[in-house]
Amino acid sequence: MTMRERVTGWVENRRFEHFITAIIVLNAIGLGLETMPSVMADYGPTIIALDRLAIGIFVVELALKLFAYRGSFFRSGWNVFDLVIVSVALVPASQQFSVLRALRVLRALRLVSVVPSMRKVIVGLFSAIPSIGTVIVMLLLLFYISAVMATKLFGEAFPQWFGTLGESLYSLFQIMTLESWSMGIVRPVMEVFPYAWAFFVPFILLTSFIVLNLFIGVIVNAMAEANDEEAHSEREEILIELRGLREEVRALRKPADKGG
Repeated sequence: MTMRERVTGWVENRRFEHFITAIIVLNAIGLGLETMPSVMADYGPTIIALDRLAIGIFVVELALKLFAYRGSFFRSGWNVFDLVIVSVALVPASQQFSVLRALRVLRALRLVSVVPSMRKVIVGLFSAIPSIGTVIVMLLLLFYISAVMATKLFGEAFPQWFGTLGESLYSLFQIMTLESWSMGIVRPVMEVFPYAWAFFVPFILLTSFIVLNLFIGVIVNAMAEANDEEAHSEREEILIELRGLREEVRALRKPADKGG
């Protein structure tokens, strides 16, 4: 067995994956502790040392994967994602790179690439993007039409909420989220326009209870399709292995049949 094959076996071993997962979780906890002045005052050097140790482990992990997979390392989007996240952590902590250093907590996102069940969720989300785009366009169209109507209907009496198209869009977004929509906006409007409910109630029904639920339906359907595709590919691999075994059995039986 060559050195490359041994390294490949190491990085693909379950124990190695579990070790990296544990380091990611502990590192994320450490990054959270760095935001607490009282904790940093007592254990600051230890937390910083552990953070540097975690970065070193991540660098070694990526180096092993680069050695094992060579050029095929960059064919996996998850490997590239891990490389970018770890590279951000290696940026010098100077003044101009302070924003990038604040993004170190993104290392916690590596759990997505390490845990297979999380990867399935992300794959399902990405596969749902085309359908989600259609729902977003429909929602934006509904928002635009409603904002124009609200500005014309209520803008003169309530300029703070519906004085301009932008203010109407923001107010309608608040109404869609059901955040103090009744007592905060709709009831004051109804004191001046008693039949304003005929505009706001259908808007809430269309946006909060129909269109937004379409997002959930699209994402769930995409994740189900992704799981079906993965299960189908696994069945295909099993069938290929069974065909190979059947051919081997036939090849072994031929000498025995001739001898008989």
